[in-house]
Amino acid sequence: MNLRESLKGSIVALVTPFKNGKIDENSFRNLIRWHLKEGTHGILVSGTTGESSTLSKEEKKRLFEIAMEEAKGKVPLIAGTGTNDTMKTLELTLMAEEMGMDAALLVTPYYNRPTQKGLFDHYKFIAENSKIPLILYNVPGRTGVNLLPETVSSLTKYENIVAIKEACGDLKQISELFLRCPREFVILSGDDFTAFPTMTLGGRGVVSVAANIMPKEMAQLMDYCLSNDITKAMELHFFLYPLFKVLFVETNPVPAKEALYLMGLIETPEVRLPLSNLAETSFNQLKSVLRDQYRLI
Repeated sequence: MNLRESLKGSIVALVTPFKNGKIDENSFRNLIRWHLKEGTHGILVSGTTGESSTLSKEEKKRLFEIAMEEAKGKVPLIAGTGTNDTMKTLELTLMAEEMGMDAALLVTPYYNRPTQKGLFDHYKFIAENSKIPLILYNVPGRTGVNLLPETVSSLTKYENIVAIKEACGDLKQISELFLRCPREFVILSGDDFTAFPTMTLGGRGVVSVAANIMPKEMAQLMDYCLSNDITKAMELHFFLYPLFKVLFVETNPVPAKEALYLMGLIETPEVRLPLSNLAETSFNQLKSVLRDQYRLI
């Protein structure tokens, strides 16, 4: 698989279903099978939406195993291996590499608040000590640090740094990325709200939360963008916009899991502490959108 060519379209940031405190492996398998059927272009396992920060190394390994059993060779499989500890990140990245995952997603180190030089050195260290294709992940709202376009541009000289998931939400910064980075460097939107505008600037796809709920429609949106059918893409963007909004009525992935539970696709909406289930007002808002806007429940 040529990852630079296949890394495009709607890549679901897949939830991790839990049941009684443990991974619900059956639900996880069924979700992957559903996404393959619905046309999802790629699968991210153990990302932010997959509650990576509360998964053990053993749990991540098991999730990667299941994903490969179900989808290896069918769509790109991306392992969320980033942490705020460079050595732990390398350990997880090498595990994903040895297991045969197609790429690793590396979030900027959170809480530590490194400088741009610290961020550069972090990614340089991972790139020089691994062979698996690496995807940078910038999400300042979660991490407290912003990976700037000039730093990203400097990192593109490393052959195995192939892409970025950009979730800064700032189209000026996203435009700077396109201006500074080589054309072959893959720029993916890191959130659903900016997926359509990022694609119009030259993006290749989105790592999507909404794809958990409406995978076929998110794949269609990306297909329209990739084929330059901007009118249809814009219509679908605005059709999906209420879903984008309600999935962030509280902290992701709490609304997404509740939606999947309401749709009968997972057995429980369980999340791990310190996350908690939706407040009643938020639950009612989510239920209303799923029922009245999309007829999903």
